[in-house]
Amino acid sequence: MLRNPINFPPFDDLNSTCAICLTNMKPGQGHAIFTAECSHSFHFHCITSNVKHGNQICPVCRAKWKEVPFQNPVSDTSHGRPRINAAGWPADDAWMTVLRRLPPARLDTNQHVSSFFHAQEPSTFDDDEASNQQHENGHADQSASDGASDSRSMGTVEVKTYPEVSAVSRSVSHDNFYVLIHLKAPVTSRRQNNNSQNSRAPVDLVTVLDVSGSMAGTKLALLKRAMSFVIQNLGPADRLSVIAFSSTARRLFPLRCMNEAGRQEALQAVNSLISNGGTNIAEGLRKGAKVIVDRKWKNPVVSIILLSDGQDTYTVISPSGRNPRADYKSLLPNSIHRNGGTGIKIPVHSFGFGADHDAASMHSISEISGGTFSFIEAEDVIQDAFAQCIGGLLSVVVQDVQVKVDGVHPSVQISYIKAGSYQTSVAGNGKIGYVDIGDLYAEEERDFLAIINVPVDRNCDQTLLLKVGCAYKDPITKEIVTLEGASQVKIERPELIRAQVVSMEVDRQRNRLHAAEVMAEARTAAENGELARAVSVLDICYKSLSETVSAQAGDRLCVALCAELKEMQERMANRQVYETSGRAYVLSGLSSHSWQRATARGDSTDSTSLVQAYQTPSMVDMVTRSQTMLLGNPSSHRKLRQALSFPAARPQPR
Repeated sequence: MLRNPINFPPFDDLNSTCAICLTNMKPGQGHAIFTAECSHSFHFHCITSNVKHGNQICPVCRAKWKEVPFQNPVSDTSHGRPRINAAGWPADDAWMTVLRRLPPARLDTNQHVSSFFHAQEPSTFDDDEASNQQHENGHADQSASDGASDSRSMGTVEVKTYPEVSAVSRSVSHDNFYVLIHLKAPVTSRRQNNNSQNSRAPVDLVTVLDVSGSMAGTKLALLKRAMSFVIQNLGPADRLSVIAFSSTARRLFPLRCMNEAGRQEALQAVNSLISNGGTNIAEGLRKGAKVIVDRKWKNPVVSIILLSDGQDTYTVISPSGRNPRADYKSLLPNSIHRNGGTGIKIPVHSFGFGADHDAASMHSISEISGGTFSFIEAEDVIQDAFAQCIGGLLSVVVQDVQVKVDGVHPSVQISYIKAGSYQTSVAGNGKIGYVDIGDLYAEEERDFLAIINVPVDRNCDQTLLLKVGCAYKDPITKEIVTLEGASQVKIERPELIRAQVVSMEVDRQRNRLHAAEVMAEARTAAENGELARAVSVLDICYKSLSETVSAQAGDRLCVALCAELKEMQERMANRQVYETSGRAYVLSGLSSHSWQRATARGDSTDSTSLVQAYQTPSMVDMVTRSQTMLLGNPSSHRKLRQALSFPAARPQPR
């Protein structure tokens, strides 16, 4: 019940005085403190009494709370953290179960959450914790890698090639001849031996989380639950650091091993987050990158997860009519750029949360750093989206993958290689081509199209055009594996060609790349205010795809692409729809296609869109774990749809 205002202490003393009993809240008095999302604090026993009859209004500022203390706390709260529950959430929600199991907090029970943002930070973040698997040289210990050299039965990267057609007349030359290069990463022994810690490379993960004022209430509660899931699914050799940002940024704790003690500290820190202030994405990324660059020890896999629901109000100048595209590079420190010069690749997997985030900036951050951009339109899908991401990161089997294409016939030249956002180069007067891929998750696939010329070859029944190989690093042993000429591209050279059969594999990948190019073109038109033109180019592409060989054969990839093109047309119907969801949906789709990596996008209850494109078995496993973990009320939780990898996707009719 609200007390008489004349009895309240001065405003500056509100957070040191319980507004219910009007006594001081000082360390060492044996009383736990509850800090509400509006930033006002109370004795835990006072506020639980205040809300036990359903009151969810702050006694000080009258704000309506989304989170309230549990009404049946443990009998002794003097050494534990106050418990909260999200209003309307079931008490047996699995995330809340985790919070109930938290041991006594290491923080003083009267320490305010905001102290995270005011405490002194070291100038250098070299206070990271070393795991038992790390040598003093900063690399993972091969011999101590849970017996990895004995237990893992990792195969090699699979390389296949497919010429556009199997035969070309010996007296005819063929320019712009397509050759598909297909790679598939090996299966980890995790899926063979059901022991993830024995078979994969450990991860250094930094999460950069928006806790600005717009995250208050349900958004923050959902973020805490998603982070709880991430923490529980990291292994003892994995390390996590959390950066929280609003108007400024704060490292909540250094890179810690996610053993039992590390998990407990991480859960407590995440549960302590409150929302207030503006949105300073650049400062959050700067601090997140600093954690990685300054670390003393190094796990082989490294990544940043960035989540924000708003627009940076501190670094990026809003675009004007003359400059419709802002320069978002200013949001990223040089160390995060793919060619930043630090020698460390730090992909940022960004997540745009809700309808008000800046999709253009989030997409640019991911594109510049080599990560993916996901659009979380339905806010309660955030845990599944995080699960999909870490399902990949926790299954990296090869690193620094580079494809090499060698022209074998003296007259063959490589014109260029279509590889989306992957860096390509052609050297030696068109005789050698390269594609730099980076890390691959277990069973992840990549497809690239090399465009070459086929010369006249009058004296041969067969022409050897190309040899394709690759090189990569084993992240556990650090061994460099080289596969020279793993696949050869040959075509028959008869005198006459009666009937030409186009390769289904090449045709479907041409369709995928063409669709991605059209999506980018439509996005440019939409940004220029030409929504009618954007819809038109998408529709033309839709009709063109429908007439291709693979589409006529009922290829599932083409069906899925057509469904995606139609979805984009709907999200470009008018300016309001495009601004609200269309831009983010298109950009998350472009991110997925350009990297050939799974992203979450749109409203994941809509089974026509390609939320599961490029999903690997490890991602499916983790998403399934996320969905089955929500025990309280599964029917109320929107799910990322279950699907196989991209080629097998089977969209449902609208």
